[in-house]
This record gives sequence, structure tokens and C-alpha cells, in this order.
Amino acid sequence: MGESKLFEAAYPFQDDVLALPVEDIDRAAAWYGERFGLKEVERGDDPVPTVILERDGVRIGFAVNGGDATQDGAAILVTDIARARGELEANGVETGNWRVDERDGEKYQVFFVVAPDGLCYYFHQPID
Repeated sequence: MGESKLFEAAYPFQDDVLALPVEDIDRAAAWYGERFGLKEVERGDDPVPTVILERDGVRIGFAVNGGDATQDGAAILVTDIARARGELEANGVETGNWRVDERDGEKYQVFFVVAPDGLCYYFHQPID
């Protein structure tokens, strides 16, 4: 039996979690596949090169759309924040800023990842 679901949802920092800006689709697909455990589910070229990757039914997409990757990214809700961090670090991903955030009266354990393409990811899990 495989491991339980880890990714619950992904929310964009800017406009579209299915069109995060990258310079190279193949490089992005390979890096996120190896490091985040995402699997390619869709690819297109019109109007720009795009790829959609998925894990646990959660989709994140990348596009060569001219956007500034350093100003974009996604918030990824996970079921087990410690497992997410451990898995990413085991895959060679540097994580940072392990802390508790409070929003709208709710507390979240969080950490950040800045990918080589400049995109920032905010991994979070509610604290009960």
C-alpha cells in the first residue's frame, strides 16, 4: 500500500496556479517531477508552451508566458507538513523559514521553498 495523500490543494500567489512562469518547460517538468513528486498529465504549445503536473489530484502548471517567476509561486496545503518538508529535503530541496503563521484566527505550520526558476512555494498545514 502506498503512502497517504500529501498534497491537498494549491493556490496561486498571482493569477493562475496552472500557468506559473518559467523559461524552460522541459527543465521545469523534470525538476518538479524529481523534487516535488509531481507527474506530468498535460502539455501544450498554443498559445505558449505549457505543462500541467499533478500530485494527489492537485494540479500545478507552468508556462513560458514572459511572467516574472520571482514575483509568483503557489501556496500548497498539505496533510503532513513534517513529511512534506522531510520528503523535499531528501530530494535535495532547500527549505526555509519553518514557523507558525496566524491568519484569520487560524494557526498554520509553514515553510518556504524557492525553486531554481525563482518561483516561491509556501507549504502550510493548519494546526489543530
